[in-house]
Amino acid sequence: MMIHRLLSAVPALALVLSCAAVPVWADRNDDDDRGRKEKTQRATEQHDMQRHDAFRRDPVIKPPPGYVLDNRYRHDRYYPPRGYAVPVLPRDHRVIPYHGTKYYYHGGVWYRPSGTRFVVVLPPVGLIVPFLPPFYTTIWVGGYPYYYAAGIYYVWRPEQSAYVVTEPPSEAEVREEPATPDQLFVYPTKGQSEQQQATDRYQCHRWAADQTGFDPTQPGGNVPESQIASKRADYQRAMKACLQARGYSVQ
Repeated sequence: MMIHRLLSAVPALALVLSCAAVPVWADRNDDDDRGRKEKTQRATEQHDMQRHDAFRRDPVIKPPPGYVLDNRYRHDRYYPPRGYAVPVLPRDHRVIPYHGTKYYYHGGVWYRPSGTRFVVVLPPVGLIVPFLPPFYTTIWVGGYPYYYAAGIYYVWRPEQSAYVVTEPPSEAEVREEPATPDQLFVYPTKGQSEQQQATDRYQCHRWAADQTGFDPTQPGGNVPESQIASKRADYQRAMKACLQARGYSVQ
């Protein structure tokens, strides 16, 4: 009789154990799903970042149709040529008025309306802008920094706290900024607009320069030659920490 009762209780006990196990397996499956999703997201972000960096550094990767490579001063970026027309302006473009005329800016490229389209143009010399393009190359003319991107030269005007489009300098006077192996490649991970990226880069640059005493926009970083290597490394670490804190992936 006792044996019979024990055998009859086995199915009920198995049912209880099976029911109790459901939440455990459900939690485990949820964890697995979350893990797979996070892994996929990380892989996608890493792929996008690598593609972004490769597009900047490797001319073999195909640019948008009609774009041309600007390799002056080792700038090595693709831009639409003068006269290139688009039906609509890129998202997050900026409007910069000058002498009653509106110029439209995005990604280092300037546009003017032409009929129902917008055409790539050179901005007029003297046009004042509160920012630099997200990617630019620093050159030196008579010990003074010029900032170059897409065939356009900018200089800093401290009395106006802004950058000004300027005439191209004489090539004989240009001294290029030496290439550095520790250049940072920055990728926005929170969908920051181009203007936000430019603002964050500049603010992090100012903070890193203040913290380390090294300013890469000045000849020799504005430090003694014996300190350039160590101070540059300090500056790069400060820049990386600042940008990461603002939601960027920095390599």
